[in-house]
Amino acid sequence: MDQGAHRLCKALRGRALQLDVRHRAGEALLDYARRTGNSVYHPAGTCRMGTGPAAVVDSHLRVHGVAGLRVADASVMPWVPSGNTNAPTVMIAERAADWILTDADRRGPARACAA
Repeated sequence: MDQGAHRLCKALRGRALQLDVRHRAGEALLDYARRTGNSVYHPAGTCRMGTGPAAVVDSHLRVHGVAGLRVADASVMPWVPSGNTNAPTVMIAERAADWILTDADRRGPARACAA
């Protein structure tokens, strides 16, 4: 460990780094979460894929109950990948583009724009 990190660890040893939230409730707890919460990960997995009641999109990324709408981003991933989300998101988008073009070919150019 370099000297700077060592000094920081020594200075923080035994100190609480977060506020005690055990006695906070309601709006005070929400306010604390809004002020201190953050994410260190790329958002992923927020639009469940499948057929169950919690599923948002089907296996071709079509949003259940909304004609002509697809979700083609990291939100359809079942979990956050261990690496960067860029490459798998590009793959998802390319696959969605293939499905969109295939659907357009089946419907013909006039119907493809209307859907």
